[in-house]
Amino acid sequence: MQTILLSHEEVARRARQLYESSIRQQVESEDNIGKMVIIDVETGEYEVDKTGLQAARHLSEKHPNARLFGIRIGYNVAASFGGVMERVRR
Repeated sequence: MQTILLSHEEVARRARQLYESSIRQQVESEDNIGKMVIIDVETGEYEVDKTGLQAARHLSEKHPNARLFGIRIGYNVAASFGGVMERVRR
């Protein structure tokens, strides 16, 4: 599969669109709040785990040149450096 060249902004836009349109309703449960969902923006495949590291490795094994994006389930940011992560309520 040929790699599609995408800007960082386009990767983020596609990932958020996939998350909102089809992934959120499948992964956003109390058991998954705070976990990371890693999304392959070209295939729409995703994996969920505590830190996102294993999910990213697994997706990269399937598609070595995958463009991946991580979203922390139930929060407005994936990580915080000295700030506050706010829980998103829907």
